[in-house]
Amino acid sequence: MAKSLKIRTLDDRIVVQPLEAEETTAGGIVLPDSAQEKPQRGTVLAVGPGKLLDSGSRAELSVAIGDQVIYGKYSGSDIEIDDVEYKILRETEVLAKVVND
Repeated sequence: MAKSLKIRTLDDRIVVQPLEAEETTAGGIVLPDSAQEKPQRGTVLAVGPGKLLDSGSRAELSVAIGDQVIYGKYSGSDIEIDDVEYKILRETEVLAKVVND
């Protein structure tokens, strides 16, 4: 997890730290980097204030800092800060929020 994320997101954008890609298969075979699936799940580290509506107010986001989310394989923009990979995406690119009951 990031020590201190120095990013302020705008509108309905969120910053997600992707979970690590699986390095071994269920059978114990070690996968090289080129064969690993892109992660589609991560932890929300920062959220924007919400999309600006025509009325001048802001729409409330459905995700919050600390939520685990699932997003599309090629969604958002990948960035690297201090050798740590992050993903910036719009709230609409989030497919689901992981709920632990």
